[in-house]
Amino acid sequence: MTIDQLRDALLLATLPNVTFDGWSLQALRDGADQAGLDSTALLRAFPDGVADAVAHFSAWTDAETLARLDAQPLDALKVREKIALAVRTHFEVLEPHREAKRRQLSYLAMPQNVGLGLKLLYATVDSLWFAAGDTATDYNHYTKRALLAAVVSSATFYWLDDQSDDHAETWAFVDRRLANVMSVGKATSSLGKLGALLSHLPSPVRFARQIRQRSGSTGIDATTLNRTEAV
Repeated sequence: MTIDQLRDALLLATLPNVTFDGWSLQALRDGADQAGLDSTALLRAFPDGVADAVAHFSAWTDAETLARLDAQPLDALKVREKIALAVRTHFEVLEPHREAKRRQLSYLAMPQNVGLGLKLLYATVDSLWFAAGDTATDYNHYTKRALLAAVVSSATFYWLDDQSDDHAETWAFVDRRLANVMSVGKATSSLGKLGALLSHLPSPVRFARQIRQRSGSTGIDATTLNRTEAV
């Protein structure tokens, strides 16, 4: 078993436990037991414990999203359609693990973990742009990822509490946010519009406050979020 296979096996065995025990060493130990692995294997897979497991949950989600998108006829779609499909696929991968995602956000809300949260968010949006065929290496590379980070971070909280059929309200929310940030992205071709871009960036302080306010809730009203879409 390769190290990646070991991490995947431990993660998938642990995810059901996270619903009850949160992202904790107890959840990881129970996951190892259920996967038929010992403490040595757990230490080999996640030497930094919970932080490594949390990070691998995001990496696993990104890899699964890319695998699903590989099977889609992306070449026939426009850029905005590719990104919308990529974001939707990201949440579809997470759907069986909604509570684990909610608990992950609570973990990342801790002051010492905010930097990790931003790093994981960047990795996710980078993979989504990669799936959409983005090859930019100049200023646009970072602009696109910053704007998509605003969409993904706000849509995550919306999706976690969306009770609509087939998450229809979440997909509509994503479409509106993409329309908004892409118009901002075009505006930033003029340096005089840079402030419009900066207002969309998920700063560490805003990111932590957003998680703390929403990750522990169990009934965020979608209508309320609809009135406060700006991140």
